[in-house]
Amino acid sequence: MGGLSLQHPWAFAFGLLGNIISFTTFLAPIPTFYRIYKSKSTEGFQSVPYVVALFSAMLWIFYALIKSNEFLLITINAAGIVIESIYIVMYFVYADKKAKWFTAKIMLGLNVGFFGAILLFTLLLFKGEKRIVTLGWICVAFSVSVFVAPLSIIKRVIQTRSVEYMPFSLSLSLTLSAVVWFLYGLLIKDKYVAIKQKL
Repeated sequence: MGGLSLQHPWAFAFGLLGNIISFTTFLAPIPTFYRIYKSKSTEGFQSVPYVVALFSAMLWIFYALIKSNEFLLITINAAGIVIESIYIVMYFVYADKKAKWFTAKIMLGLNVGFFGAILLFTLLLFKGEKRIVTLGWICVAFSVSVFVAPLSIIKRVIQTRSVEYMPFSLSLSLTLSAVVWFLYGLLIKDKYVAIKQKL
């Protein structure tokens, strides 16, 4: 999740690898959604990880647009927005009324209300480098939530004594993604990209 840097060939290589791994991370829930589609029910699956991942992708695109010259950051997060939106739409189609209502509330609160507030806050109160620094720290704080969001499933895993609700493929791809983006952030000296993966 970083920018296009021709001055650092290793950085570009890690950025490209990070895009590939992040793309596979976005695709990791496909078996879950195939199961939801086949059973026509969301069963015990939660929408929170997908809503939070969508929010994080929106924030990183905003950061990339403010910072400029962040091609790789824009492309992977644009893909993330499309993929996460598809998951959320599928969730809405097959969820029961209570789950739909909960998902709608967190979507409106987080992805519309809170994102809009961050947009206005950073655009109206800060300029230049201060805007980038402020937005960078906001992105770091909320990117950590992408890694924390799947923990909402832990309760379900403990109750059922089964890890089917916490796919190994997703956990592995998140770990690989974190390592690659951390190295990329170090190489391009973008502490926000590096720190978010280290936390």
